[in-house]
Amino acid sequence: MQTISPAFSCDLKSVIQPNLTAKNARFSHVNGKRVSVRCGYRSESFSFPNGVGSSRADWQSSCAILASKVVSAENSSSIADQVAVVNGHSNNGSVDLSIVPSKNGKPGLVQPLTITDLSPAPSHGSTLRVAYQGVPGAYSEAAAGKAYPNSEAIPCDQFDVAFQAVELWIADRAVLPVENSLGGSIHRNYDLLLRHRLHIVGEVQIPVHHCLLALPGVRTDCITRVISHPQALAQTEGSLNKLTPKAAIEAFHDTAAAAEYIAANDLHDTAAVASARAAELYGLNILADGIQDDAGNVTRFLMLARDPIIPRTDRPFKTSIVFAAQEHKGTSVLFKVLSAFAFRNISLTKIESRPHHNCPVRVVGDENVGTSKHFEYTFYVDFEASMAEARAQNALSEVQEYTSFLRVLGSYPMDMTPWSTLPPPSQDV
Repeated sequence: MQTISPAFSCDLKSVIQPNLTAKNARFSHVNGKRVSVRCGYRSESFSFPNGVGSSRADWQSSCAILASKVVSAENSSSIADQVAVVNGHSNNGSVDLSIVPSKNGKPGLVQPLTITDLSPAPSHGSTLRVAYQGVPGAYSEAAAGKAYPNSEAIPCDQFDVAFQAVELWIADRAVLPVENSLGGSIHRNYDLLLRHRLHIVGEVQIPVHHCLLALPGVRTDCITRVISHPQALAQTEGSLNKLTPKAAIEAFHDTAAAAEYIAANDLHDTAAVASARAAELYGLNILADGIQDDAGNVTRFLMLARDPIIPRTDRPFKTSIVFAAQEHKGTSVLFKVLSAFAFRNISLTKIESRPHHNCPVRVVGDENVGTSKHFEYTFYVDFEASMAEARAQNALSEVQEYTSFLRVLGSYPMDMTPWSTLPPPSQDV
């Protein structure tokens, strides 16, 4: 099969509102204009000539988009009409990454990166910068530390901000959750994987160890309210019913942010479900340790980068793909796709379906006998094989025959490290 190199274009547009106060700048994702990244990718055909290319450029070209009919979610505009201006930064494109606020003249904790903090390619030293969603003390921060030890963690207030931080060179990597053993898939990040052009370069699994936190001196029987992320509350429901049977349960956007909120507002009647590290950072006491209802509570995180890694065969690899069925074929294509992997003895570890945003509903039938409506889906699949293996290349060549588009999100080493349900060791702030 003749290979045609994909044509890639990426246009950036950023619009801001002037004269934002410091408070508005921090919460500008509520009332400000968003930075948008428009990407268009076109590829007429796909093959692996002589296997996977030996260079990074060859592999990057092969693993991006494997079929045609992929268009960006937004209408593209001319490059001449697009600008990149970031609120709070100088005209020469420099950026001040020291987003540590001061309180009473003393430096405080790093605040989450927001949309308005994004700017093109700042210069930095050799320390790897890793973006994660949340505030210091979040489980995502622990995942970033496990994935990239001795790196500089950059908190972001939203998942899409973490994606764009890597795309705009504010961060070198992003570590974001995609699924939890109890709560299931995090659909938002699956959608963002398709919308953005980052590559999966690894995975890391973190055991979730929940604690009940409150201000010093507060007893369990004084708690009238417990706040945390909805998944954390669901994962500790049984323990909370025993520890705080009369307390109201309220959802918060982040576990560590709930602990920060209690400390910042001096709430003596409120407790948070968060990590032990969050207790250290925000000066809270641990009222109860290990309150998760199920010991097998593990979250899987993906490590994302601008460039893919070259797949190998000397260690276990996993490959993640996304595809959509050919027009009018519907979900019957899924059986044929699965058979392509089963025939080659390739194990699947994940299948996730998401609505096909460009064509969510398919109408079947005619005016005489009536019509029926079928939902169209985009499928995400993880399988245990490296794209350096011939069986994986042949499987995707067959899958391509049944799909309107097929994209390799990444081929990366599997996380084979053992994990324990015991609490993590204490960390110095």
